[in-house]
Amino acid sequence: MLSIEELIRKKRDGKELSDKEITAFIKAVSTETIQDCQTGAMLMAIWQKGMVSREIETLTREMMSSGEVMSWPEEWRRVMVDKHSTGGVGDKVSLVLAPALAACGCKVPMISGRGLDHTGGTLDKLESIPGYSVQQSGEKILEILGSVGCCIVGQTKELVPADRILYATRDATSTVDSLPLITGSIISKKGAESLAALILDVKFGQAALYKDLDGAKQLAELLVKAGNEVGIQTKAVLSNMDGTIGRCVGNSLEVIESLETMKGKGPDDLMELVTTMGGLLLEMTGLVSDLSEGTKRISEAVIGGAALSKFQAMMEAQGVSREDAASLCLAKTEYYKVLRKAQHQRELKASTEGVVVAIDGLVLAKVLQKLGAGRSKAGEPINHSVGAEVLVSLGQRVSKGVSWLRLHYEDPAPTSDQINQLQNALTIDTEKKPQTQQKHSLIKELILHN
Repeated sequence: MLSIEELIRKKRDGKELSDKEITAFIKAVSTETIQDCQTGAMLMAIWQKGMVSREIETLTREMMSSGEVMSWPEEWRRVMVDKHSTGGVGDKVSLVLAPALAACGCKVPMISGRGLDHTGGTLDKLESIPGYSVQQSGEKILEILGSVGCCIVGQTKELVPADRILYATRDATSTVDSLPLITGSIISKKGAESLAALILDVKFGQAALYKDLDGAKQLAELLVKAGNEVGIQTKAVLSNMDGTIGRCVGNSLEVIESLETMKGKGPDDLMELVTTMGGLLLEMTGLVSDLSEGTKRISEAVIGGAALSKFQAMMEAQGVSREDAASLCLAKTEYYKVLRKAQHQRELKASTEGVVVAIDGLVLAKVLQKLGAGRSKAGEPINHSVGAEVLVSLGQRVSKGVSWLRLHYEDPAPTSDQINQLQNALTIDTEKKPQTQQKHSLIKELILHN
Protein backbone atom coordinates (compact mmCIF):
# COMPACT_ATOMS: atom_id res chain seq x y z
CA MET A 1 0.00 0.00 0.00
CA LEU A 2 1.29 3.46 -0.90
CA SER A 3 1.87 6.08 1.80
CA ILE A 4 -0.40 9.15 2.01
CA GLU A 5 2.36 11.21 0.38
CA GLU A 6 2.52 8.75 -2.51
CA LEU A 7 -1.28 8.75 -2.89
CA ILE A 8 -1.25 12.55 -3.15
CA ARG A 9 1.52 12.42 -5.75
CA LYS A 10 -0.34 9.76 -7.74
CA LYS A 11 -3.53 11.83 -7.96
CA ARG A 12 -1.54 15.05 -8.52
CA ASP A 13 0.01 13.39 -11.56
CA GLY A 14 -3.43 12.56 -12.95
CA LYS A 15 -3.46 8.83 -12.25
CA GLU A 16 -6.45 6.85 -10.99
CA LEU A 17 -6.54 5.78 -7.34
CA SER A 18 -7.45 2.15 -6.65
CA ASP A 19 -10.39 1.24 -4.41
CA LYS A 20 -7.97 0.24 -1.64
CA GLU A 21 -6.11 3.56 -1.91
CA ILE A 22 -9.32 5.60 -1.64
CA THR A 23 -10.39 3.46 1.34
CA ALA A 24 -7.04 4.15 3.02
CA PHE A 25 -7.38 7.91 2.46
CA ILE A 26 -10.92 8.10 3.88
CA LYS A 27 -9.93 5.93 6.87
CA ALA A 28 -7.00 8.27 7.59
CA VAL A 29 -9.34 11.27 7.41
CA SER A 30 -11.97 9.66 9.67
CA THR A 31 -9.46 8.53 12.30
CA GLU A 32 -7.57 11.84 12.04
CA THR A 33 -4.26 10.04 11.39
CA ILE A 34 -3.53 12.31 8.43
CA GLN A 35 -2.12 15.82 8.64
CA ASP A 36 -4.48 18.69 7.73
CA CYS A 37 -2.07 19.86 5.05
CA GLN A 38 -2.12 16.38 3.47
CA THR A 39 -5.92 16.34 3.40
CA GLY A 40 -5.89 19.75 1.74
CA ALA A 41 -3.26 18.63 -0.78
CA MET A 42 -5.31 15.56 -1.75
CA LEU A 43 -8.47 17.64 -2.17
CA MET A 44 -6.60 20.10 -4.40
CA ALA A 45 -5.22 17.21 -6.47
CA ILE A 46 -8.77 15.85 -6.91
CA TRP A 47 -10.01 19.35 -7.80
CA GLN A 48 -7.30 19.73 -10.45
CA LYS A 49 -7.26 16.22 -11.96
CA GLY A 50 -10.79 14.99 -11.28
CA MET A 51 -11.95 11.42 -10.75
CA VAL A 52 -13.41 8.76 -13.03
CA SER A 53 -16.81 7.22 -12.27
CA ARG A 54 -15.35 4.23 -10.38
CA GLU A 55 -13.28 6.51 -8.12
CA ILE A 56 -16.30 8.68 -7.34
CA GLU A 57 -18.42 5.63 -6.47
CA THR A 58 -15.71 4.27 -4.14
CA LEU A 59 -15.15 7.68 -2.55
CA THR A 60 -18.89 8.01 -1.91
CA ARG A 61 -19.25 4.49 -0.47
CA GLU A 62 -16.25 4.89 1.84
CA MET A 63 -17.43 8.27 3.10
CA MET A 64 -20.91 6.81 3.67
CA SER A 65 -19.44 3.93 5.67
CA SER A 66 -17.12 6.13 7.76
CA GLY A 67 -19.73 6.38 10.53
CA GLU A 68 -23.17 5.21 11.54
CA VAL A 69 -25.54 4.01 8.80
CA MET A 70 -29.16 4.37 9.85
CA SER A 71 -31.45 1.33 9.91
CA TRP A 72 -35.23 1.28 9.78
CA PRO A 73 -38.06 -1.19 10.41
CA GLU A 74 -38.53 -3.54 7.45
CA GLU A 75 -42.04 -2.21 6.72
CA TRP A 76 -40.65 1.32 6.19
CA ARG A 77 -37.85 0.50 3.77
CA ARG A 78 -39.82 1.02 0.56
CA VAL A 79 -41.08 4.47 1.61
CA MET A 80 -37.91 6.06 3.09
CA VAL A 81 -37.35 9.22 1.01
CA ASP A 82 -35.50 12.54 1.08
CA LYS A 83 -34.52 15.46 -1.15
CA HIS A 84 -31.46 17.65 -1.54
CA SER A 85 -31.11 21.10 -3.03
CA THR A 86 -27.82 22.61 -4.17
CA GLY A 87 -28.93 25.88 -2.59
CA GLY A 88 -30.95 28.91 -3.55
CA VAL A 89 -32.53 32.18 -2.49
CA GLY A 90 -35.81 31.83 -0.63
CA ASP A 91 -35.57 28.04 -0.96
CA LYS A 92 -38.17 26.85 1.54
CA VAL A 93 -39.20 23.73 -0.41
CA SER A 94 -38.18 21.31 2.37
CA LEU A 95 -40.51 22.93 4.91
CA VAL A 96 -43.52 22.14 2.73
CA LEU A 97 -42.32 18.99 0.96
CA ALA A 98 -41.37 16.89 4.03
CA PRO A 99 -44.81 17.10 5.74
CA ALA A 100 -46.62 16.70 2.39
CA LEU A 101 -44.72 13.46 1.72
CA ALA A 102 -45.46 12.23 5.25
CA ALA A 103 -49.15 12.95 4.67
CA CYS A 104 -48.97 10.75 1.55
CA GLY A 105 -47.49 7.76 3.42
CA CYS A 106 -43.73 8.32 3.14
CA LYS A 107 -41.15 8.37 5.92
CA VAL A 108 -38.87 11.40 5.60
CA PRO A 109 -35.70 11.53 7.74
CA MET A 110 -34.61 14.86 6.29
CA ILE A 111 -31.07 15.76 7.34
CA SER A 112 -30.48 19.38 6.44
CA GLY A 113 -27.79 22.02 6.72
CA ARG A 114 -27.23 25.61 7.76
CA GLY A 115 -26.89 28.65 5.55
CA LEU A 116 -23.48 29.84 4.39
CA ASP A 117 -22.66 32.90 2.28
CA HIS A 118 -25.79 33.98 0.34
CA THR A 119 -27.56 30.59 0.53
CA GLY A 120 -30.12 30.13 3.31
CA GLY A 121 -30.19 26.99 5.45
CA THR A 122 -33.27 24.92 6.30
CA LEU A 123 -32.10 24.47 9.90
CA ASP A 124 -31.77 28.24 10.38
CA LYS A 125 -35.29 28.78 9.08
CA LEU A 126 -36.75 26.21 11.49
CA GLU A 127 -34.76 27.56 14.43
CA SER A 128 -36.59 30.87 14.01
CA ILE A 129 -39.52 28.97 15.60
CA PRO A 130 -39.03 29.19 19.40
CA GLY A 131 -38.22 25.78 20.88
CA TYR A 132 -37.55 23.94 17.62
CA SER A 133 -34.59 21.60 18.19
CA VAL A 134 -32.66 20.42 15.14
CA GLN A 135 -30.38 18.14 17.17
CA GLN A 136 -32.06 14.78 17.72
CA SER A 137 -30.63 11.38 18.63
CA GLY A 138 -31.05 8.39 16.35
CA GLU A 139 -33.58 6.93 18.78
CA LYS A 140 -35.60 10.15 18.81
CA ILE A 141 -35.56 10.35 15.00
CA LEU A 142 -36.96 6.81 14.87
CA GLU A 143 -39.67 7.79 17.38
CA ILE A 144 -40.65 10.94 15.43
CA LEU A 145 -40.82 9.05 12.13
CA GLY A 146 -43.05 6.47 13.80
CA SER A 147 -45.49 9.03 15.21
CA VAL A 148 -45.34 11.86 12.64
CA GLY A 149 -43.72 10.45 9.49
CA CYS A 150 -41.17 13.24 8.98
CA CYS A 151 -38.46 15.14 10.80
CA ILE A 152 -36.02 17.85 9.74
CA VAL A 153 -32.80 17.60 11.72
CA GLY A 154 -29.08 18.41 11.59
CA GLN A 155 -26.30 15.96 10.87
CA THR A 156 -25.27 13.96 13.94
CA LYS A 157 -21.61 13.51 14.88
CA GLU A 158 -21.91 9.78 14.19
CA LEU A 159 -23.19 10.23 10.63
CA VAL A 160 -20.54 10.44 7.88
CA PRO A 161 -17.72 11.92 10.02
CA ALA A 162 -15.38 11.87 7.00
CA ASP A 163 -17.63 14.34 5.21
CA ARG A 164 -17.71 16.74 8.16
CA ILE A 165 -13.90 16.92 8.11
CA LEU A 166 -13.57 17.09 4.32
CA TYR A 167 -16.31 19.71 4.01
CA ALA A 168 -14.50 22.10 6.37
CA THR A 169 -11.22 21.52 4.54
CA ARG A 170 -12.84 22.07 1.13
CA ASP A 171 -14.09 25.45 2.33
CA ALA A 172 -10.59 26.43 3.55
CA THR A 173 -8.81 25.25 0.38
CA SER A 174 -11.16 26.63 -2.32
CA THR A 175 -12.09 23.14 -3.52
CA VAL A 176 -15.82 23.45 -2.76
CA ASP A 177 -16.76 23.35 -6.47
CA SER A 178 -15.06 20.03 -7.29
CA LEU A 179 -17.64 17.76 -8.95
CA PRO A 180 -16.30 14.50 -7.42
CA LEU A 181 -16.13 16.08 -3.95
CA ILE A 182 -19.62 17.60 -4.22
CA THR A 183 -20.98 14.23 -5.34
CA GLY A 184 -19.26 12.31 -2.54
CA SER A 185 -20.43 14.78 0.09
CA ILE A 186 -24.10 14.85 -0.93
CA ILE A 187 -24.64 11.19 -1.77
CA SER A 188 -22.66 9.79 1.19
CA LYS A 189 -24.95 11.60 3.63
CA LYS A 190 -28.07 10.45 1.84
CA GLY A 191 -26.72 6.91 1.59
CA ALA A 192 -26.15 6.85 5.34
CA GLU A 193 -29.87 7.60 5.75
CA SER A 194 -30.64 4.21 4.11
CA LEU A 195 -33.13 5.73 1.68
CA ALA A 196 -35.27 3.99 -0.90
CA ALA A 197 -35.59 7.09 -3.07
CA LEU A 198 -33.92 10.49 -3.39
CA ILE A 199 -34.81 13.56 -5.43
CA LEU A 200 -32.20 16.23 -6.18
CA ASP A 201 -32.93 19.87 -6.98
CA VAL A 202 -29.87 21.03 -8.92
CA LYS A 203 -30.04 24.76 -9.54
CA PHE A 204 -28.50 26.95 -12.20
CA GLY A 205 -28.51 30.71 -12.73
CA GLN A 206 -27.15 33.92 -11.23
CA ALA A 207 -27.81 32.90 -7.61
CA ALA A 208 -26.71 29.24 -8.02
CA LEU A 209 -23.38 27.42 -7.76
CA TYR A 210 -23.57 26.76 -11.51
CA LYS A 211 -24.49 29.76 -13.63
CA ASP A 212 -25.35 27.80 -16.77
CA LEU A 213 -27.65 24.86 -17.47
CA ASP A 214 -24.87 22.67 -18.92
CA GLY A 215 -22.74 22.80 -15.75
CA ALA A 216 -25.73 22.04 -13.55
CA LYS A 217 -26.75 19.16 -15.81
CA GLN A 218 -23.27 17.64 -15.57
CA LEU A 219 -23.48 17.73 -11.77
CA ALA A 220 -27.04 16.36 -11.77
CA GLU A 221 -26.07 13.41 -13.95
CA LEU A 222 -23.10 12.62 -11.71
CA LEU A 223 -25.28 12.78 -8.59
CA VAL A 224 -28.01 10.60 -10.09
CA LYS A 225 -25.44 8.02 -11.19
CA ALA A 226 -23.72 7.99 -7.78
CA GLY A 227 -27.02 7.72 -5.90
CA ASN A 228 -28.17 4.76 -7.98
CA GLU A 229 -24.78 3.08 -7.59
CA VAL A 230 -25.04 3.11 -3.78
CA GLY A 231 -28.51 1.56 -3.97
CA ILE A 232 -30.81 4.60 -3.82
CA GLN A 233 -33.34 5.26 -6.59
CA THR A 234 -32.22 8.75 -7.57
CA LYS A 235 -33.65 11.36 -9.92
CA ALA A 236 -33.08 15.10 -10.35
CA VAL A 237 -34.78 18.29 -11.45
CA LEU A 238 -32.85 21.17 -12.99
CA SER A 239 -34.37 24.45 -11.81
CA ASN A 240 -33.64 28.10 -12.47
CA MET A 241 -32.21 30.24 -9.66
CA ASP A 242 -31.94 33.78 -11.02
CA GLY A 243 -34.53 35.38 -8.76
CA THR A 244 -36.17 34.10 -5.60
CA ILE A 245 -38.37 31.11 -4.80
CA GLY A 246 -41.66 32.56 -3.63
CA ARG A 247 -41.83 36.13 -2.40
CA CYS A 248 -40.02 35.91 0.96
CA VAL A 249 -36.30 35.69 1.75
CA GLY A 250 -35.06 35.44 5.34
CA ASN A 251 -35.61 32.86 8.04
CA SER A 252 -38.80 33.91 9.90
CA LEU A 253 -40.38 35.29 6.74
CA GLU A 254 -39.78 32.01 4.90
CA VAL A 255 -41.41 30.05 7.74
CA ILE A 256 -44.45 32.32 7.42
CA GLU A 257 -44.60 31.82 3.63
CA SER A 258 -44.28 28.05 4.08
CA LEU A 259 -47.17 28.02 6.56
CA GLU A 260 -49.26 30.15 4.21
CA THR A 261 -48.49 27.67 1.43
CA MET A 262 -49.73 24.81 3.63
CA LYS A 263 -52.89 26.84 4.20
CA GLY A 264 -53.57 26.82 0.45
CA LYS A 265 -52.11 30.26 -0.35
CA GLY A 266 -48.68 29.38 -1.74
CA PRO A 267 -46.92 31.00 -4.71
CA ASP A 268 -46.98 29.11 -8.01
CA ASP A 269 -43.20 28.64 -8.30
CA LEU A 270 -42.90 27.10 -4.83
CA MET A 271 -45.87 24.81 -5.47
CA GLU A 272 -44.36 23.72 -8.80
CA LEU A 273 -41.14 22.61 -7.09
CA VAL A 274 -42.95 20.90 -4.18
CA THR A 275 -45.47 19.01 -6.31
CA THR A 276 -42.97 17.94 -8.99
CA MET A 277 -40.34 16.64 -6.58
CA GLY A 278 -42.93 15.13 -4.27
CA GLY A 279 -44.75 13.53 -7.21
CA LEU A 280 -41.52 11.96 -8.47
CA LEU A 281 -40.77 10.50 -5.04
CA LEU A 282 -44.28 9.02 -4.73
CA GLU A 283 -43.85 7.44 -8.17
CA MET A 284 -40.38 6.10 -7.28
CA THR A 285 -41.69 4.41 -4.12
CA GLY A 286 -44.64 2.86 -5.97
CA LEU A 287 -47.22 4.75 -3.91
CA VAL A 288 -48.66 6.13 -7.19
CA SER A 289 -48.58 4.82 -10.75
CA ASP A 290 -47.19 7.91 -12.49
CA LEU A 291 -45.91 11.47 -12.02
CA SER A 292 -49.27 13.05 -12.84
CA GLU A 293 -50.99 11.14 -10.03
CA GLY A 294 -48.08 11.92 -7.72
CA THR A 295 -48.19 15.69 -8.27
CA LYS A 296 -51.97 15.62 -7.73
CA ARG A 297 -51.59 13.74 -4.41
CA ILE A 298 -48.92 16.14 -3.14
CA SER A 299 -50.96 19.18 -4.22
CA GLU A 300 -54.02 17.85 -2.39
CA ALA A 301 -51.94 17.23 0.75
CA VAL A 302 -50.64 20.81 0.72
CA ILE A 303 -53.84 22.63 -0.24
CA GLY A 304 -56.17 20.40 1.79
CA GLY A 305 -54.40 20.82 5.14
CA ALA A 306 -52.90 17.34 5.62
CA ALA A 307 -49.34 18.67 5.23
CA LEU A 308 -50.06 21.46 7.72
CA SER A 309 -51.22 18.90 10.31
CA LYS A 310 -47.99 16.93 9.84
CA PHE A 311 -45.92 20.14 10.15
CA GLN A 312 -47.69 21.01 13.39
CA ALA A 313 -47.03 17.51 14.77
CA MET A 314 -43.37 17.70 13.66
CA MET A 315 -42.91 21.04 15.43
CA GLU A 316 -44.29 19.62 18.66
CA ALA A 317 -42.18 16.46 18.37
CA GLN A 318 -39.04 18.59 17.92
CA GLY A 319 -39.58 20.84 20.92
CA VAL A 320 -42.05 23.59 19.98
CA SER A 321 -44.75 24.12 22.63
CA ARG A 322 -48.18 22.77 21.75
CA GLU A 323 -49.64 26.27 22.13
CA ASP A 324 -47.15 27.89 19.74
CA ALA A 325 -47.42 25.09 17.16
CA ALA A 326 -51.22 25.32 17.20
CA SER A 327 -51.13 29.13 16.98
CA LEU A 328 -48.85 29.11 13.91
CA CYS A 329 -51.14 26.62 12.15
CA LEU A 330 -54.43 28.47 12.69
CA ALA A 331 -56.18 29.53 9.47
CA LYS A 332 -55.96 33.16 10.56
CA THR A 333 -53.19 33.98 13.01
CA GLU A 334 -50.82 36.70 14.09
CA TYR A 335 -47.48 35.05 13.28
CA TYR A 336 -45.47 37.58 15.23
CA LYS A 337 -47.06 36.48 18.50
CA VAL A 338 -44.74 33.47 18.14
CA LEU A 339 -42.03 34.49 15.67
CA ARG A 340 -39.67 37.42 16.11
CA LYS A 341 -40.46 40.50 14.03
CA ALA A 342 -37.69 42.84 12.92
CA GLN A 343 -37.75 46.25 14.60
CA HIS A 344 -37.78 48.14 11.30
CA GLN A 345 -39.46 47.81 7.91
CA ARG A 346 -38.74 49.92 4.86
CA GLU A 347 -40.39 49.78 1.47
CA LEU A 348 -38.39 50.43 -1.70
CA LYS A 349 -40.16 52.11 -4.63
CA ALA A 350 -39.94 51.46 -8.34
CA SER A 351 -37.94 54.23 -10.01
CA THR A 352 -39.80 54.07 -13.31
CA GLU A 353 -42.97 52.75 -14.92
CA GLY A 354 -42.88 49.54 -16.95
CA VAL A 355 -42.95 45.76 -16.84
CA VAL A 356 -40.90 43.76 -14.30
CA VAL A 357 -38.54 41.54 -16.32
CA ALA A 358 -36.01 40.46 -13.66
CA ILE A 359 -35.28 40.48 -9.94
CA ASP A 360 -31.68 39.62 -9.08
CA GLY A 361 -31.91 37.10 -6.24
CA LEU A 362 -28.15 37.03 -5.67
CA VAL A 363 -27.97 40.78 -4.97
CA LEU A 364 -30.95 40.54 -2.64
CA ALA A 365 -29.46 37.60 -0.73
CA LYS A 366 -26.01 39.16 -0.40
CA VAL A 367 -27.39 42.40 1.05
CA LEU A 368 -29.59 40.46 3.50
CA GLN A 369 -26.58 38.38 4.53
CA LYS A 370 -24.68 41.57 5.40
CA LEU A 371 -27.69 42.79 7.38
CA GLY A 372 -27.56 39.65 9.56
CA ALA A 373 -29.86 37.15 7.82
CA GLY A 374 -26.92 34.93 6.82
CA ARG A 375 -23.35 34.12 7.75
CA SER A 376 -19.99 34.25 5.98
CA LYS A 377 -18.30 31.72 8.31
CA ALA A 378 -19.69 28.52 9.82
CA GLY A 379 -20.83 29.05 13.41
CA GLU A 380 -21.58 32.77 13.12
CA PRO A 381 -24.87 33.87 14.74
CA ILE A 382 -27.69 35.13 12.52
CA ASN A 383 -30.75 37.33 13.04
CA HIS A 384 -33.82 35.28 12.18
CA SER A 385 -36.03 38.36 11.80
CA VAL A 386 -34.02 39.99 8.99
CA GLY A 387 -35.36 39.46 5.49
CA ALA A 388 -37.33 40.87 2.60
CA GLU A 389 -40.68 40.46 0.87
CA VAL A 390 -40.85 40.88 -2.91
CA LEU A 391 -44.09 42.75 -3.59
CA VAL A 392 -44.16 42.48 -7.41
CA SER A 393 -44.14 39.61 -9.91
CA LEU A 394 -42.30 38.96 -13.18
CA GLY A 395 -44.40 40.20 -16.09
CA GLN A 396 -46.32 42.66 -13.92
CA ARG A 397 -46.70 46.29 -15.02
CA VAL A 398 -45.76 48.67 -12.21
CA SER A 399 -46.13 52.43 -11.86
CA LYS A 400 -43.32 54.73 -10.81
CA GLY A 401 -43.28 55.02 -7.01
CA VAL A 402 -45.10 51.74 -6.32
CA SER A 403 -43.54 49.62 -3.54
CA TRP A 404 -41.68 46.61 -4.94
CA LEU A 405 -39.72 45.37 -1.87
CA ARG A 406 -40.34 45.44 1.88
CA LEU A 407 -37.08 45.21 3.82
CA HIS A 408 -37.07 43.87 7.41
CA TYR A 409 -33.96 44.90 9.34
CA GLU A 410 -32.50 45.70 12.77
CA ASP A 411 -28.84 46.42 13.46
CA PRO A 412 -27.00 47.14 11.22
CA ALA A 413 -29.35 49.35 9.23
CA PRO A 414 -28.90 49.25 5.45
CA THR A 415 -26.40 51.74 4.05
CA SER A 416 -27.21 54.00 1.12
CA ASP A 417 -24.94 51.81 -1.04
CA GLN A 418 -26.90 48.69 -0.04
CA ILE A 419 -30.19 50.41 -0.83
CA ASN A 420 -28.80 51.31 -4.25
CA GLN A 421 -27.73 47.70 -4.80
CA LEU A 422 -31.25 46.53 -3.97
CA GLN A 423 -32.82 49.12 -6.27
CA ASN A 424 -30.56 47.96 -9.09
CA ALA A 425 -31.67 44.36 -8.50
CA LEU A 426 -35.04 45.25 -10.03
CA THR A 427 -35.10 45.42 -13.84
CA ILE A 428 -38.04 47.20 -15.44
CA ASP A 429 -38.61 47.32 -19.21
CA THR A 430 -40.38 50.56 -20.10
CA GLU A 431 -41.42 49.31 -23.56
CA LYS A 432 -42.58 45.75 -22.89
CA LYS A 433 -46.23 44.77 -22.55
CA PRO A 434 -47.34 43.10 -19.27
CA GLN A 435 -47.65 39.30 -19.14
CA THR A 436 -49.93 38.93 -16.14
CA GLN A 437 -51.41 35.62 -17.33
CA GLN A 438 -48.08 33.88 -17.99
CA LYS A 439 -46.70 31.47 -15.39
CA HIS A 440 -42.94 31.45 -15.01
CA SER A 441 -41.80 27.86 -14.61
CA LEU A 442 -38.56 27.32 -12.67
CA ILE A 443 -38.11 23.67 -13.67
CA LYS A 444 -36.26 23.33 -16.98
CA GLU A 445 -35.48 19.61 -17.18
CA LEU A 446 -35.86 16.29 -15.35
CA ILE A 447 -32.93 13.84 -15.04
CA LEU A 448 -34.75 10.51 -14.63
CA HIS A 449 -31.90 8.07 -15.31
CA ASN A 450 -28.10 7.94 -15.35
